[in-house]
Amino acid sequence: MSMFADGLDAAVRKAFTRPAPKTAPARMRYLVRQLKGTRAVAQLLRVSQRTVERYVKDEIKKPRPDLAARLEREVNRRWQPQIRAKARQRAATTDGIVIDTRARLGYTAPIGSTDQDRIRHLTVALPPAYAARLFDAQEAGATDTRLQEIAAEALKEVYFQDGGRRAGSLEEVRFTDIEHLEFDL
Repeated sequence: MSMFADGLDAAVRKAFTRPAPKTAPARMRYLVRQLKGTRAVAQLLRVSQRTVERYVKDEIKKPRPDLAARLEREVNRRWQPQIRAKARQRAATTDGIVIDTRARLGYTAPIGSTDQDRIRHLTVALPPAYAARLFDAQEAGATDTRLQEIAAEALKEVYFQDGGRRAGSLEEVRFTDIEHLEFDL
């Protein structure tokens, strides 16, 4: 995954009404219920069907680090899909999304302006249209670079141009050297 995609997923996870299963056996049982069988879970996690059955029966409790990471990722991807969809829909239609970042930001502007890149710490509420663009691009499998471009366009409009009230001749915003990035719904 990427910094932006992980940040968007973390923001959506905050909307969950119940915590996801924490232990490996509980996660395995959840996946078996979701995929309706141990064979499908075994193929998904790239382990044997017998290994899945042993986790379900609590015979194994501590997975290898690589299996633990795959197991956590797959459970989180499937956990509370309706809550996840409602949170994304609400952000994309009415609430928008908040971006909190510490990064090097600069812009391209006409000669004579102070367009020097510098580290800025910004917490900006982005309108629902940009939340929708970010979520749509993420679901379409966009790269981290594309998500970064969408966020830069949003910061250009909301922060630098203040919705068209200033910096009208601003051409492009550079959003690089990201030290911190967090999204909130």
